[in-house]
Amino acid sequence: MSRPGSIRSSLSLCSLGDNCSDHHQLGTSGHAPTVGSALQPLLFPTVDVPDHAHYIIGSVILLVGVTGILGNALVIYVFCRSRTLQSPSNLLVVNLAAADFLMSLTQSPVFFVASLHRRWVFGEHACELYAFCGALFGITSMMTLTAIAVDRCLAITRPLALLGGLGGRRVAAVVVGVWLYSLAWSLPPFFGWSAYVPEGLQTSCSWDYMSFTTAVRTYTILLFTFVFFIPLAVIAGCYFAIFRAVRQAGREVERLSCGEANKAYERLRTEWRMAKVALGVIVLFIVSWSPYSAVALTATAGYAHLLTPYMNSVPAVIAKASAIHNPIIYAIKHPKYRAAIGRYVPVLGPMLRLQEKDLRSSLSSSVASSRCTTSVPLGAVPRGTSRPSSASDSESCWTESEADGSISGSNLFNQLVSTEVPEPDRSTGAL
Repeated sequence: MSRPGSIRSSLSLCSLGDNCSDHHQLGTSGHAPTVGSALQPLLFPTVDVPDHAHYIIGSVILLVGVTGILGNALVIYVFCRSRTLQSPSNLLVVNLAAADFLMSLTQSPVFFVASLHRRWVFGEHACELYAFCGALFGITSMMTLTAIAVDRCLAITRPLALLGGLGGRRVAAVVVGVWLYSLAWSLPPFFGWSAYVPEGLQTSCSWDYMSFTTAVRTYTILLFTFVFFIPLAVIAGCYFAIFRAVRQAGREVERLSCGEANKAYERLRTEWRMAKVALGVIVLFIVSWSPYSAVALTATAGYAHLLTPYMNSVPAVIAKASAIHNPIIYAIKHPKYRAAIGRYVPVLGPMLRLQEKDLRSSLSSSVASSRCTTSVPLGAVPRGTSRPSSASDSESCWTESEADGSISGSNLFNQLVSTEVPEPDRSTGAL
């Protein structure tokens, strides 16, 4: 006996002897299996679409999966090998790459094989596990992007509030919190609050957003509220604050006309450039998931009858393609990441059009980071503020702050101009 909300309660199974495409489209028919000399194996239903539609979608998802696996593995490898990239903030980037890597690894190969068979062939429990992995890693990616936006915002707008140390332990705690939060939203369908079922062309699985029941609708609405719309609002607020802080800093530098302030402002501009790289990843992620969100919310609103199998499956493929954006954006826009690829994966150097000076610059900054001292000019830190205990040598070095967009650049900017520009109230909002 199946539990409430399981796949078998929402799908009709058919035997090999039936024309599943005709009698069991979308699992709505109650047609009984054909009775023969022996009971035929039960299969999940199919939809009546041309075979080439399955093959095309399967090929696309395979290409996306291979790209996501290789690209995100490269991000993890390079960030772990390069000392100049090993900052606490970049741990969030590695976590995003890990979530995208696991998304590609668990989703694309299974989707591809099911597309070749033109139906789900792995059974009920595999369907639930497949959908659970897609939900877990997708939510983790969204929440990690939100954490990256908050980190960039605090690094630029409230650097002095971070002098207590946005160190590895605190960032690690944020990463653990992200995974636990994602797990909390991925487990309920196993316990009857919604369900994990085949969707679209019946070659992949997701949570049940098509059933017009109270449990399914409440889960879908709350899911999108707490893992999509609220994080989206937080990201928008963070980047609005970043833009305003950079603009105000530019005005103050023009007013002061101070050489040291100009240097510090350049470091702040470096922070802004790194924030724009993160913004590119965030925007592409949101654009990728928006069609799928629109389909799920349309069904939740009671218009599931307007959705065709293509309208369910194609947005799902686009959403899974979000896993490839992170490595592509960083390979194009992040100078130190590009240089690190050239150093540790030389075969990719010509593809990224790296020049010898880029590699020398990366090497010299790496050497400089080992020679930098942790001293800060006595007049740089306001009275009553202790030096960050968790700062690494590279985070106190001008070369490193300029290269990898670490927190020290904006710290120095605020420290240098604090004696001439009234500081805003920093009594609220520390991470």
